[in-house]
Amino acid sequence: MYKDKIVELEPLIRTIESYRAAGKTLVLANGAFDLLHVGHVRYLQGASEQGDILVVAVNSDESVRRLKGPRRPVVPVDERAELVAALGCVNYVIVFHADDVRRIIEALKPDVHAKGTDYTPESVPERDVVLQYGGRVEVVGDSKDHSTSDLIRSLAKEA
Repeated sequence: MYKDKIVELEPLIRTIESYRAAGKTLVLANGAFDLLHVGHVRYLQGASEQGDILVVAVNSDESVRRLKGPRRPVVPVDERAELVAALGCVNYVIVFHADDVRRIIEALKPDVHAKGTDYTPESVPERDVVLQYGGRVEVVGDSKDHSTSDLIRSLAKEA
């Protein structure tokens, strides 16, 4: 079942080691994924096309509040993680509590760190960590025509 895809870091590290031994390519994507929308799906599908195994790191509620404001997230982390895990292109989901995904990158050392099109390869905040161990950064997904913030504003106007 897809809930089995939601894992903790230490068991995930061991699982990833077996994939690496089999010559598989690991991709890491991350985000809040609050009010899951087609832009998220396109981003994650694009990320999955960069390798064999896609791990998605989802920001905790506390992290989303720090990054997006006190009224966010709209959807709690357990539900956001479950929605992301239900996507067929996602192999594993991990929740992280920091404001960036550096610790997860350092622990997993993904072959590819995929970010959405609101970044360029040079502007990815964790780029330095990825390049240090020889990984690569890829920008994937749609042209950022969709956002949770826009959805929230639209819904507020309707209320």
